[in-house]
Amino acid sequence: MTWTAVLLVALGSAIGGVARFALGEWWAFRAETGFPWATIVINVSGSFLIGLAFGLSERAWVRQFVAVGLLGGYTTFSSFSLQTLQLVHEQRFGAACANVGVSVACCLIAVWLGYALAKLIAPQALTSA
Repeated sequence: MTWTAVLLVALGSAIGGVARFALGEWWAFRAETGFPWATIVINVSGSFLIGLAFGLSERAWVRQFVAVGLLGGYTTFSSFSLQTLQLVHEQRFGAACANVGVSVACCLIAVWLGYALAKLIAPQALTSA
């Protein structure tokens, strides 16, 4: 681990965290549904982008900054877990199960789509994931 790698991850994480916060606040301001849609959108878009990033570049600095830093700071698995627990505590078991199912299915599809898009854009850049 180099200082350059640490700085790339730290900078990416800061930007990703601010982006997650901003999108969450924007979404909460516009739609109070009681269901964690913003977290799902963030995790699905982050999954798509991480698939795209890994598919397009093998460069260590791109993966450190974008995949580990930016998208690691942007995606919200801990928020997803807490929101699911809150739904369970509210005895909204159907919503909790829907949150888990929708999140996992959509994120897996999104990461596959991002990687597939990268394969179309730059097939020579790909290695096995």
